[in-house]
Amino acid sequence: MKALLQRVSSGSVSVADKSIAAIDKGLVILVGIGHSDDAAQVQAMAEKIATLRIFEDEAGKMNLSILDIGGSALVVSQFTLYADTRKGRRPAFTDTAAPEIASRLVDDFIKALIGLGVPTCAGVFGAHMQVSLINDGPVTILLEL
Repeated sequence: MKALLQRVSSGSVSVADKSIAAIDKGLVILVGIGHSDDAAQVQAMAEKIATLRIFEDEAGKMNLSILDIGGSALVVSQFTLYADTRKGRRPAFTDTAAPEIASRLVDDFIKALIGLGVPTCAGVFGAHMQVSLINDGPVTILLEL
């Protein structure tokens, strides 16, 4: 499982020019599911993200989690995080999970974040989406489990 975290002052996702989700301060999380990922990895990733100290405290140090600041998460499924570009000019996606498995695990990830107390909204699995965000910092972190 891979997650690309972007600390944002705001983020939104639209499908067919219709806004479907938006957040203020928090994280835009691009999530990729690999073919060997399971529910335990999903839960571990949610716990790591909920408690990861990447927001600034009063002294300007990254010392606060999304829970500490009362932030929100916007989750967008992103199979292209598993792009293999070692050969040729076209990315291969052989390490990604089948869509029916990935969809379920992304939903489980969203539920896990909510269960941990992180208000969470999401894009539409498999849809062509327009994702907008204002990266705060900028802070962008790649997590892999």
